[in-house]
Amino acid sequence: MLVGYSDRMLLARQVRNVRVGANRRQGQGYDGVGLMSKDNTNIRVVHTSDPEATLDVVEDSLAHLWKAVDDLSRIRPPKQEFYRVTIFGSARMLPGDRIYQKTRRLAAMLTDLGADIVTGGGPGLMQAANEGAALGDSENQTRSFGLPIELPHEEEANPFVEEIYRHRTFFTRLHRFVRLSSAFIIVPGGIGTTLELMMIWQLCQVKHIRTLPLIAIGEMWSELVEWGRDHMLSYDPPLAAPEDLELLRCVADVDEAVAIIEQDIRVFNE
Repeated sequence: MLVGYSDRMLLARQVRNVRVGANRRQGQGYDGVGLMSKDNTNIRVVHTSDPEATLDVVEDSLAHLWKAVDDLSRIRPPKQEFYRVTIFGSARMLPGDRIYQKTRRLAAMLTDLGADIVTGGGPGLMQAANEGAALGDSENQTRSFGLPIELPHEEEANPFVEEIYRHRTFFTRLHRFVRLSSAFIIVPGGIGTTLELMMIWQLCQVKHIRTLPLIAIGEMWSELVEWGRDHMLSYDPPLAAPEDLELLRCVADVDEAVAIIEQDIRVFNE
């Protein structure tokens, strides 16, 4: 596992407070940590006065932690109980903007079909989607989720989020988006939105998540796919397979996206 220098130093400082249980029970002062051998039988004492060995313990422990997380993530219910649509989009749009109103309408229509709405929980088009979910759920039958991340310019979740899951890293946030969602819709956005799209796109490509609706609304996304065809497929061998570029379904407007989701909801409910 690769850990940045500053992170390594922080972790090294943290492990200085580690004590071994056996020595605690004996009432002895101790300034070391245990390092398990590869066959998990012998413990070698490592003193924090040896920073390299200490960092080896930390990195080994983190590697085991990630393995545990990976193993736990394999556990899934046999069928999702709720159909949920994640909407990715710009944080910069304002309520008076045309695309804000379209995104709000999109979420309202999806909620009317019985879908929960999931967003990043921030302002702009995330707020538009959560607001639309509230407008479309007059009988309080669905839920509106927000997954805000700690950023200097986005401190609070927007006021229309019903259930909040706060995250400190983009990695854990992406993982929760994937676990919650039955479909993804991408509306216009910047670098962050593009990153979210690309990560989900790649997970679909390598089949780390099942095939699900991945829909992009607007000309900017169809031009992105055309760029991929022009450049990725022009190499010999190609940098991507033609079918990879077909995983993203580009549509012109909200109504086309809703029609695709409506059909998928019917299959989901069968």
